Amino acid sequence: MVLVVSNRMSVAKGWEEDFERRWKQRKWTVAQFPGFIRTEVLRPVRGDHYVVMIYWKSKEDFERWTASQAHIEAHASPPPKEAFTGPNKLELHEIIAESPPMATST
Repeated sequence: MVLVVSNRMSVAKGWEEDFERRWKQRKWTVAQFPGFIRTEVLRPVRGDHYVVMIYWKSKEDFERWTASQAHIEAHASPPPKEAFTGPNKLELHEIIAESPPMATST
């Protein structure tokens, strides 16, 4: 079953551009890790939190990533504390239902 890891981040006013730049310039070493599916970084349109969604083939794959040297290196240079207005909120979810693929016109 697919595991979705979500991380809600409260980015302080004035730090949004730096936060987004960091994600866009990331090395994405996680993409080479076994069990990784994809990452989405969501900018708030309504609301105050950015959300990072990381999809894994299993909880075990995610746990192996978090225990790896690659994970340590990927998080070695975090933004300064003042870039956030509160703690991040990390959640793990399993997909229990999803819509069928979008129909394509012919």
